[in-house]
Amino acid sequence: MRWLFIVVAISLSFGNLAVNAKPAHRKDAFLWLDGHANFKRLGTKAGVDRVLKDARSAGFTGVILGLKGIDGHVLYPSHIAPVLHEFNGFRRSSEYNFPAIVLKEGHKLGLKVYFGMEMFQEGEEKGRKGIVYTTHPNWQCQVYTPHGIVPMSQTSSVAVFANPALPQVREYEISLWQELLRMYKPDGIVLDGARYPDSKIIDETDFSNASRVAFQNFIGHKIEKWPQDIFTYKTLPDGKVKQLPGPLFKKWIEWHSAVIYNFIHQVRDSVKKIDPKVVFSDYVGAWYPIYYQMGVNWASRTYNPAKHYSWAEPTYHRTGYAELVDKMFVGTYFYNVTEKGAVKSHTPSPDPTKKPSYYWWYSVDGSAKIAMRVIKGVTPAYGSLYVQQYLDKHNPQQFVRAIRADLKLTNGVMIFDVVQLDKYGWWKYAKEGLERN
Repeated sequence: MRWLFIVVAISLSFGNLAVNAKPAHRKDAFLWLDGHANFKRLGTKAGVDRVLKDARSAGFTGVILGLKGIDGHVLYPSHIAPVLHEFNGFRRSSEYNFPAIVLKEGHKLGLKVYFGMEMFQEGEEKGRKGIVYTTHPNWQCQVYTPHGIVPMSQTSSVAVFANPALPQVREYEISLWQELLRMYKPDGIVLDGARYPDSKIIDETDFSNASRVAFQNFIGHKIEKWPQDIFTYKTLPDGKVKQLPGPLFKKWIEWHSAVIYNFIHQVRDSVKKIDPKVVFSDYVGAWYPIYYQMGVNWASRTYNPAKHYSWAEPTYHRTGYAELVDKMFVGTYFYNVTEKGAVKSHTPSPDPTKKPSYYWWYSVDGSAKIAMRVIKGVTPAYGSLYVQQYLDKHNPQQFVRAIRADLKLTNGVMIFDVVQLDKYGWWKYAKEGLERN
């Protein structure tokens, strides 16, 4: 889940002064460089140089280099994971050391360079690529559907997840970070997608036998009816399927969050042993009131959601892991910037069970405020934006307003992704949003 300083190169003699100068703004601004989407754009040193200089000129203080995609392929010379050599017809030289080049050139410009990788997403349905299709099909999540429990690869999912509850899956994901940090020295790392899959049915994965056993150990007793004690399905007269929570549904939610909490703890301990100074970060969606549906509690352990939300058990707060990360990137992925705008755009309400006023947090402002509230200052929170949301509505000034809102309400900003800024000429709007910081 999920981006100010202007370099003025008048002459070679003044170039070093520009590089060494400190950013003029108070808060960091990161730009995400997705490895797959920018495979050709960043496939040469010249391409990397140009993009990094454009980022610095726009006012970004750091970049996050995406080195593993949803297909599980990585963009560094791994001896563990499958390596992506060619994408959309463009092939990189085997001698092209992508992370090393970005690190070197980024540091020359005074940019912080973080590495990001997708966690648990190990297969892409399109092309059926990834280890869940090849070497480890037994790792994939098992999905509880109205027609029974089936492997995730048999459902219409863009990304196929490996089961976070399996020790061998967690060890695999951690081994990639260990390998990466033994090869390079980034300023920080960012875990992306460290969660269970999202879907219309809440917590429909993983229903493997391994998860059943682990969940029984968590609650301390045998499950009488599996999986009906978690939830059941009911087909309505109009053909739609409704989820009916069972007696263990809320405990199931808590257990999922406990699995992710333990994983975050394991990763942190592992990477800090290799590089104690590396900034350990996580990337999540800022829609906390419903993010539990992905088995994640990124709040502080001292924040108790049971006081505010009916889905949380009184002990759910123990799964909060904000204290474990050095930075939290929270995706304030909403087109509406203001709370008032969000309420207006949801009038009349799209859900008859909710009033339009419920949707105040479906905004950059509202979700940023919730993020700061639940994290409670235990770690810096960086509001993050998805450029495509503003491109789709052809509204660059809304993008500018969103940047300024995140900078005002959180500890900084992250923009996802460089591909939109570069392809559509939106560098100038990013700069406009950042320059008043």
